[in-house]
Amino acid sequence: MAAPYGAPPPPPAAPVAVVSLQFSAPYVVPLTVTKKAISLSDGDFTVTDANGAVVLRVKGAIFSVRHRRVLLDAAGQPVLSMQEKFNYYLSVNFLEWKRVCVAYLAEVDHRVFSMHSRWQVFRGESTNASDLLFTVKKSSIIQLKTELDVFLASNTAEQACDFKIKGSYFERSCAFYLGSSNTMIAQMNRKFTVSNVLLGKDTFGVTVFPHVDYVFVAALVVILDEIHRERSD
Repeated sequence: MAAPYGAPPPPPAAPVAVVSLQFSAPYVVPLTVTKKAISLSDGDFTVTDANGAVVLRVKGAIFSVRHRRVLLDAAGQPVLSMQEKFNYYLSVNFLEWKRVCVAYLAEVDHRVFSMHSRWQVFRGESTNASDLLFTVKKSSIIQLKTELDVFLASNTAEQACDFKIKGSYFERSCAFYLGSSNTMIAQMNRKFTVSNVLLGKDTFGVTVFPHVDYVFVAALVVILDEIHRERSD
């Protein structure tokens, strides 16, 4: 698969195992992520390897307010769950929002304008804070190009992201980086084919670099699609 940003750089010096080291390999792992066109529950995906074998599935909950998704391994066992965490700050603090904007515009609390939602990812089917693995949110509210920040659960201050996604979802290519560095851990190409367009199906070609957790990368691809689908709705 052609790289969207030229020849791939060297892999990270240390293994990237956000979910588990067992989901990494000492070589490049090519994956295909396919979103089902028709499903009772929104947000169903299938992840296949280079031989077409299913390695992961993502199931969406029917009538889920938080857009909950559960990622299953090839045996159907839950590996992690994803859900959208809405920012209620504006609705709960509308009077404060007015006060800040009118009287204290020079010192606006950053939370007031943090209107973009974030996605939380937990181990297994849990939603307990103790099982939180990482969160994903847009780097800024208004974006011409895709840029998402990923924070590990241990990074509570969120002063600097642990991983970053950059590129253009609609122009079919994104890259996944270690923090704000130029060290790439994976890349994604969105595939457009006649059959996909006719069936309303989305397919993504994903290249996971050596010693990088492919379940972590697959979860990021699903969340990336969800965030851009919300923007286009």
